[in-house]
Amino acid sequence: MGVTENVQKPLDRMAASLAAEMAAVNDLIRQRMSSRHAPRIPEVTAHLIEAGGKRLRPMLTLAAARLCGYDGPHHIHLAATVEFIHTATLLHDDVVDESRQRRGRPTANLLWDNKSSVLVGDYLFARSFQLMVEPGNLRTLEILSNASATIAEGEVLQLTAAQDLATDESVYLQVVRGKTAALFAAATEVGGVIAGAPEAQVRALHDYGDALGIAFQIVDDILDYGGATQTIGKNVGDDFRECKLTLPVIKAVARADAAERAFWTRTIERADQREDDLAQALHLLARHGALADARADALAWAARARTALATLPEDPLRGMLADLADFVVSRVA
Repeated sequence: MGVTENVQKPLDRMAASLAAEMAAVNDLIRQRMSSRHAPRIPEVTAHLIEAGGKRLRPMLTLAAARLCGYDGPHHIHLAATVEFIHTATLLHDDVVDESRQRRGRPTANLLWDNKSSVLVGDYLFARSFQLMVEPGNLRTLEILSNASATIAEGEVLQLTAAQDLATDESVYLQVVRGKTAALFAAATEVGGVIAGAPEAQVRALHDYGDALGIAFQIVDDILDYGGATQTIGKNVGDDFRECKLTLPVIKAVARADAAERAFWTRTIERADQREDDLAQALHLLARHGALADARADALAWAARARTALATLPEDPLRGMLADLADFVVSRVA
């Protein structure tokens, strides 16, 4: 289920097209993650930011702004803001989830400690608000600040929903829209807003980011039960071991008989897991076609993302954004 060379090319093409602007974003990130008084801040931040991530979210902001004809400097600030928000949430998530690996490397909370990860995450959130103010655009400030609140709300909702077998697909979608899709949607939407695009195009960019983010998270949840560790940057089965009720499990629970439901109750709700439980979970997911059905959902959301682009200007970047939707779901093709 790895990313093939042919699939990787759309993302590489976008990175090449936006190379100069991404270099400016990276320079700004390095400037603003510094601290004169607390050297641990750049140490922790650099560990994650320099870990080889594709910078997908800030690239979405740059692509949306350029697609809509923007030629000013402020999309750089907005893209850096998006990356800081994303990095802050990752630092906090790894503490909450007690994660030990991120992007194939030890997590910051493992290398330093939980306090450092939380406080540096807070610092990055504060930096993101400084950055989002600088363009002087009230609407982009509103979009990004609302997204920050929505992300936190989604994470809190997940705390209560992730181990409750009563959680259904509608609640799952609410969680995903909060913790993942909100930042994708904000990233694309602010690109259109800063460019002064017509309202229909701004809405299309929001809808594209929302659908792309949902597809992205569903794929991530599928890969947890079938991806290679080097592909997903974490250990296979981490969501199961962390007792997270993700979409594949929700589908399997909905189709479970009494004995199967007792298994999910013990392993997810009561967090009572034994040596062979992951293998049994994989067996039940396969038995009920849960992974295949989750993949079909991801493909449908990717198709919605591509459809949303129809009202946007004809441009090679529009094709790249459409290809990105294919890229996201190809990881489970």
